[in-house]
Amino acid sequence: MPKAIQIQQFGGPEQLQLVDVNVGEPGPGEVRIRHHACGLNYIDIYQRTGLYQGALPLTLGMEAAGVVEAIGEGVTHLAPGMRVAYASQPPGAYCEVRVMPARCVVQLPDGIDFETGAAMMLKGLTVQYLLRKTQPQGGLQPGDPVLFHAAAGGVGLIACQWARSMGLQLIGTAGSDEKCALAREMGAAHVINYKTEDIVARVKEITGGRGVKVVYDSIGKDTWEASLDCLRPLGLMVTYGNASGPVPPFSVGTLAAKGSLYVTRPTLFTHLATRESTQAMADDLFGMVTSGQVKIRIDQRYPLADVAQAHRDLEARKTTGSTVLLP
Repeated sequence: MPKAIQIQQFGGPEQLQLVDVNVGEPGPGEVRIRHHACGLNYIDIYQRTGLYQGALPLTLGMEAAGVVEAIGEGVTHLAPGMRVAYASQPPGAYCEVRVMPARCVVQLPDGIDFETGAAMMLKGLTVQYLLRKTQPQGGLQPGDPVLFHAAAGGVGLIACQWARSMGLQLIGTAGSDEKCALAREMGAAHVINYKTEDIVARVKEITGGRGVKVVYDSIGKDTWEASLDCLRPLGLMVTYGNASGPVPPFSVGTLAAKGSLYVTRPTLFTHLATRESTQAMADDLFGMVTSGQVKIRIDQRYPLADVAQAHRDLEARKTTGSTVLLP
């Protein structure tokens, strides 16, 4: 029987169990995929701990790449034998084989291998909607400085390269000199080691006291105040993750006092609501990768059965770039 990683209750990495699963035939609008590689993302930890709750028992995982085994009625954009990849709700990518909705599954270009496909979909599509669609008043122009937290992570390293291709001056934060050097190597115009430097002071120094038009923040609680203080008047605060915990309640009057700021809390899956939008975003991402403007760096590989260790390493911020799980 095919194997999958499930949790029976919310909690730590020890809850991740390798189990046998029954995988049937795809129904209308569904596809069955045999995975060759699965992606690891911080949202998986939110779901494991119960910060984002799903019905138990729960198979985790939001992205993977593999080969179509069968399609259900009404699926016309996929065919058996096709190489595919996805970032999709509902969770369930930590497995060898799964049946899932077909609308978020796209054909993988010949020039992109399975590991790269699994490592790039959720993270790359996140960068796509952040930099292309989640922009401050007046948009972003070449030369504009933007602040991007966790710049040496899987999303961050893609963002460093994508921002460079757009002519943006990305200011990246990371937790060590080594991670800062990696972010700079991948395209960050400036880097800040948040463990040894004051983020707000450095951003003001870099921008001549003006601040940035937009902050992209996946850290949450620990960086919230500093992120707001890095913005120029009418700037946009994009909080899209909670690596340090959820942002605490705040007074909207704070936004007025700090310069009529804007705040948004977007999610990738709002942008992937239709097959057409998914395909358009994926085409943009695939174009960036196949052109060489964005390289997907895979720094960690784990057997699927060792997913608990992968979670421990990700939570301890021991990882850089992307991580894949191999069934």
